[in-house]
Amino acid sequence: MRIMEEVATTADVANSSNDFSLLTGPHHGISGIVNNSALMAAFLAFFLAQSLKVFTTWYKEKRWDFKRMVSSGGMPSSHSSCAMGLATSVGLREGPGSPLFAMCMVFAGVVMYDASGVRLHAGRQAEVLNQIVYELPPEHPLADSRPLREVLGHTPPQVLAGALLGCITAYFLYMLFPDYTMPILRP
Repeated sequence: MRIMEEVATTADVANSSNDFSLLTGPHHGISGIVNNSALMAAFLAFFLAQSLKVFTTWYKEKRWDFKRMVSSGGMPSSHSSCAMGLATSVGLREGPGSPLFAMCMVFAGVVMYDASGVRLHAGRQAEVLNQIVYELPPEHPLADSRPLREVLGHTPPQVLAGALLGCITAYFLYMLFPDYTMPILRP
């Protein structure tokens, strides 16, 4: 469905006679959220990426760390996965020439740039600051300060892996459910 067909005009609002009919259609409320295939692709891609971090941590460090499911950083990037899952789903449903797809791609680009640039370097600065504080004499006022989180961003391979996971997740959802709606919530 095209974007402009879903936009309510001032006349539509005035003619609704305050019966809230614009809020009860198929794209509103809980059914609108659950039946939003782009949102579901983004959430599923995010969840898969966070879950995979447990296994990639085990592979790298030979230990199970379930805290990785709720932490940032690591392989794959869940932010990249979520953003590209959203963009891919919108691209498959609206077409690559749609303004909505363009917005999603710009959003995904900003998210991935931030993950591999700003946040990665902030994590590296945290490592240096933690080392400086560790080497302070015990009587220094900052010697007892809590260490900063060091795993904040992602390396380019982690961002790429997350982006690919998001694209693949959205594509499989689109192939499995081309007219995605939850059967119990169909309007």
